[in-house]
Amino acid sequence: MPKPKCSNTVHVLILHNEVESDSSVADQDVLAQVTAVETALQELGHRSTRLGCTLDLLTAKRQILEQQPDVVFNLVESLDKTDRLMHVAAALLDSLRIPYTGSTTESLFFSSQKLLAKQWLRSAGLPTPDWVVDNPSGHALQFASPGPRRFIIKSVYEHASFQLDDASIVTAESGADLLDEIRFRARQWGRPYFAEEFIEGREFNLSLLAGEDGPQVLPPAEIDFSNFPAGKPRIVGHDAKWSGDSFEYQNTPRTFDFPQHDQPLLDDLSSLAIETWKLFGVRGYARVDFRVSEQGVPTILEINSNPCLSLDAGYAAALKQAQIDFPTAIARILSASTPYLSTLNSQLSTSP
Repeated sequence: MPKPKCSNTVHVLILHNEVESDSSVADQDVLAQVTAVETALQELGHRSTRLGCTLDLLTAKRQILEQQPDVVFNLVESLDKTDRLMHVAAALLDSLRIPYTGSTTESLFFSSQKLLAKQWLRSAGLPTPDWVVDNPSGHALQFASPGPRRFIIKSVYEHASFQLDDASIVTAESGADLLDEIRFRARQWGRPYFAEEFIEGREFNLSLLAGEDGPQVLPPAEIDFSNFPAGKPRIVGHDAKWSGDSFEYQNTPRTFDFPQHDQPLLDDLSSLAIETWKLFGVRGYARVDFRVSEQGVPTILEINSNPCLSLDAGYAAALKQAQIDFPTAIARILSASTPYLSTLNSQLSTSP
């Protein structure tokens, strides 16, 4: 497929979280995203520079203004080693009135805070698993029927399967039984946690890309757990994402191939993904993660409003499956960032 070329050169500042020598492997991955976006922008005919961002916002402000970008490609996923602050960079750009790619400050905040996101989903009538928090003002789960249920203990703010492993799956007789587990993880890692009902079944990721007529749902991907032994939790934990030599990493491939009888389910997932996009006011690109119960009922785990753009990650794989080359996707993400840059769509021409 011919790659798009833009007749007007745009100066794009690629803003990312600063990577230090002791940064986690998840944080270090942002540099691979920077390189991928940089290469795509070059192919599009745009000029780009890169800038690492820290919590020293006065310095960041000065450096951004010195660059005088037409638009910022926002790849800031965390600040001060926590995803809790990922929206701060967008807020800074708002204050500077500089257009930027991806979701707005508000969308990033509400979608990345998992408890707020679940409350929004529930209030909108969208399906999400029940949850328990160590907070009297939070959602207090009352088990509808006696007997044990399984839960997964998750960080409220951290993403990329932060400290998620087989031990994160626990069995409880009541919501009160979960508090010890929630509090133990919070003490261990110095971050708030919550318990989410663990849905036995299948896991899907649906990527979305901005288009002229609204978000385009890219081909659905399912995580293949078929090589997991009996009794091993079917989750995409930290090792499955980041430890290349681990069993989990090597045995959680994604598949885009489905039998015909799955089509109604895939259609339902696509509709839910679009509803979630609209609910959170997502812009540019996103990924929605689902679990589907053994009875075939889908539930929304979370929406990632700034999914990883590394060329070996799931979003790039979905683009390839949709036969959308990476530079074209970057051009569409740029176009969605501001009405000014939406004119890029009309300026695109194909190379000979």
